[in-house]
Amino acid sequence: MEQIFIIQRGVKFKLSVDFCTFKIKILSESFNLKRINSEKDLDTMKIDKRIIPLAIGGLGIGTTEFTVMGLLPDIAKTLQITIPQAGHLISAYAMGVVIGAPILIGYSVKFPPKKVLMAFMILFTLFNGLSAVAPGYNSMLVIRFMSGLPHGAFFGVGTVVASRMAGKGKEAFYISMMFTGLTVANLAMVPLVTYIGHTFHWRLYFAIVAVIGLFAILFLKLWLPAMESNQNTHFMEELKFLKNKQSWLVLAITAIGFGGLFTWLSYITPLMTIVAGIKSSQMAYVMVLAGAGMVVGNLVGGIVSDKLGPEKTCSLLIFLMMISLGGVFFLAEYKNIALVLTFMCGALSMSIASPINIMMMKAAPKSEMMAAAFMQAGFNIANAMGAFLGGIPLEYGYSFNYPSLVGVGMTLIGVVISIRYMYLYGSKTQNEEEVAAECVSCDK
Repeated sequence: MEQIFIIQRGVKFKLSVDFCTFKIKILSESFNLKRINSEKDLDTMKIDKRIIPLAIGGLGIGTTEFTVMGLLPDIAKTLQITIPQAGHLISAYAMGVVIGAPILIGYSVKFPPKKVLMAFMILFTLFNGLSAVAPGYNSMLVIRFMSGLPHGAFFGVGTVVASRMAGKGKEAFYISMMFTGLTVANLAMVPLVTYIGHTFHWRLYFAIVAVIGLFAILFLKLWLPAMESNQNTHFMEELKFLKNKQSWLVLAITAIGFGGLFTWLSYITPLMTIVAGIKSSQMAYVMVLAGAGMVVGNLVGGIVSDKLGPEKTCSLLIFLMMISLGGVFFLAEYKNIALVLTFMCGALSMSIASPINIMMMKAAPKSEMMAAAFMQAGFNIANAMGAFLGGIPLEYGYSFNYPSLVGVGMTLIGVVISIRYMYLYGSKTQNEEEVAAECVSCDK
């Protein structure tokens, strides 16, 4: 048994981890969280094996999405194209995510979620396998677009499935467990697969992702319980939630508030090497540090959201994003402080995933899967917006810490929107408005 104490802005968490039984106990001691007075109140979270297939799928998706960035020169050399042309492979994948999520979910809601998730993962595995043998640039471009189609759809359905499997009050934690695969990909798989691609051949990267996809399909078949399909069976019925102001506020928080963090992440390499003075050869360790922050932030964000509620948690996290980005702008030239801020920004980048998805599902109770799919599109819009707006001061010759100042402005807008959202809708608790329907098969 190991005990880890985490102190964050006046909140003290005692994290007890028993690696033999995979139990995590969270004891909160703060003025903001309810004090635990008896053993009965201890919230003991077990890693439910039913969530593991979703995490494996997230591991494969995270690996294929982020590893390609480090292998662009290798891909460009083999396909005899320029690096900017190779960069279009990233854009093609992102376009597939945005387009595929609503379309695939819109036409699959009438089928059982288990079969839908398996179908999405089969498509994902197939197209990544084809990427490993693509003969030229044009074929690779088309295949990468096709590979992105099931990305957002998988997370959209997976988010709802995870919330259905969770007990009352644990929805955000279960969703965070699904996204653990994505964070572990950033922490471990991306550096490992990038090294393999550099050392041997970049095509092995896609082959490894395809193998991960096969494992995801297997465990989806074995461990994911059967669930009822959505009562809505028509595409247009699924889109009715877009008439709801509540849904648009959540999407705005995602695209603008969360987009502020991408002003930092998009330019992290020149920020750390030029401003903070870290050697280029050490950037791999910096990215591992950011990945470790993502793993911790993802889990803590889910736990805190279940305690405080998603609305309060979201507002708090975006405010902390603003403070952290301000710290990057003013203090990035100090190497040690820059490393601490890297961990913090990494943690905050994933901590919001669970509460913001819960908020979206509450805003669209009859179209949860489609709403979750739109959230994936929102995250990709945040990525593009953060990178674009963050690059504007660089075009005018400002230093690489200035994109974070743009991020401060974006997160400030996000804070205002989230407070407005909390004022309008935050009084409705999860107990009053169920996030998801009960799982048909609740056998552990």
